[in-house]
Amino acid sequence: MRRFFGKLYVQVLVGVFAGAALGFFVPHIGSDFKPLGDVFIKLIKMVFAPIIFATVVLGIARMENMKELGRVGVRALIYFEILSTFALALGLVVVNVVGPGKGMNIDPTQLDTKAIAGYTAAGAKPEGFIDFLMHLVPTSVVDALARNDILQILVFATMFGVALSHIGPRAKPVVDFLDSFTHGVFSIVGMIMRLAPLAAFGAMAFTVGKYGLGSVVSLGKLMGTMYVTCFLFVAVVLGFIARLSGFSLWKFLKYIKDELFTVLGTSSSESVVPQLMRKLEHAGISKPVVGLVVPSGLTFNPDGQCIYYTMAAIFIAQATNTPLTMTDQLVVLGVLLLTSKGSAGVTGSGFITLAATLASMGKIPVAGMVLLLGVDRFMSEARAITNTIGNAVGTIAIARWVGAVDRDRLAQVLDGKSDPENLDELYEGDDDEASNVKPIRVELGGARIAA
Repeated sequence: MRRFFGKLYVQVLVGVFAGAALGFFVPHIGSDFKPLGDVFIKLIKMVFAPIIFATVVLGIARMENMKELGRVGVRALIYFEILSTFALALGLVVVNVVGPGKGMNIDPTQLDTKAIAGYTAAGAKPEGFIDFLMHLVPTSVVDALARNDILQILVFATMFGVALSHIGPRAKPVVDFLDSFTHGVFSIVGMIMRLAPLAAFGAMAFTVGKYGLGSVVSLGKLMGTMYVTCFLFVAVVLGFIARLSGFSLWKFLKYIKDELFTVLGTSSSESVVPQLMRKLEHAGISKPVVGLVVPSGLTFNPDGQCIYYTMAAIFIAQATNTPLTMTDQLVVLGVLLLTSKGSAGVTGSGFITLAATLASMGKIPVAGMVLLLGVDRFMSEARAITNTIGNAVGTIAIARWVGAVDRDRLAQVLDGKSDPENLDELYEGDDDEASNVKPIRVELGGARIAA
């Protein structure tokens, strides 16, 4: 029993149930525990930018052929666009078939929109394509790191990594420093992850205490449809991709179970990015591929968010009796193909993106978002878990596509032969000793990479 309860995912699961119980039986106390989850997210975001920056720079600096960098990036973008488009289309089809909003007959003019004023204000001015391109270039590196702007960090890290690779041996002191720096930051991640059960407890206590289970029952059809759709997407679509990539999805989910339960408790896919990157590298995925694909996948491959966007938009139209033609629904899909790429991994970002999409169209009443307020937090867990699994599976699939995965190592890890039980073994110390990971050399389109 001591060994069982000593496992992180068990502790997180206990925290989730304990928090839900507290929020249900003593809601006025449960809603006061929100800071526990918020502090955990802030701690993760504290190391988020440094880890992405250092990992991307190291991966690119150690590449021997810069042509392969573009090759990996282009294939990753192709994969992201196909999967996110499929997720949007799946949500659109399911919500039309099930019709969770039909029969509600809500008058949008009678809705109190004060509760969503902050979200609609943030999404009132959606960015165009030119604005998106301009935003990619940071005003300064310090500003991008301070704001945890994923895309701007990736842009600068990519340029810096290419520069280090170009100057050759003279870059060795910088590369060695960043390598040691990365180990130190991952050691901090190991400390932070011990707080995950408390974070899960606080987040669930707040969610149930503030919104109550009544809101779940009243909009249960939409929420149930969302969860079933996400499950089918993971089991069928991602399962098929995993099979094509030569690994078992079920074994892989068992391997990242700690991260999935942490996401369940915190409702944030961003909260596990550092440790997910570490685990993928440990499983034999090339560090350059992990460093490029995982961070960019947060923005360009939010599969769970995409399912939610189309389902939520059409649900509001159904509930408010807003007529939509097939052309209107295809316009919704087309707009979301752009706006969904700006969503991040933190709770609340999906609501802002949805507000921006509805405001830009002018067809579906933005006031209808009030209907989602009570259950959005509960559905965010399904979105975050689907985003996390989709991003992780996509990283392995892209690595397999470009020949940057040690298949024997991956098979050993997923079979449980090399998966460390102790967090310290995975997140702290030197890879070759503490984590017992041997340096991986893989062929990436003819270019040798050490990861």
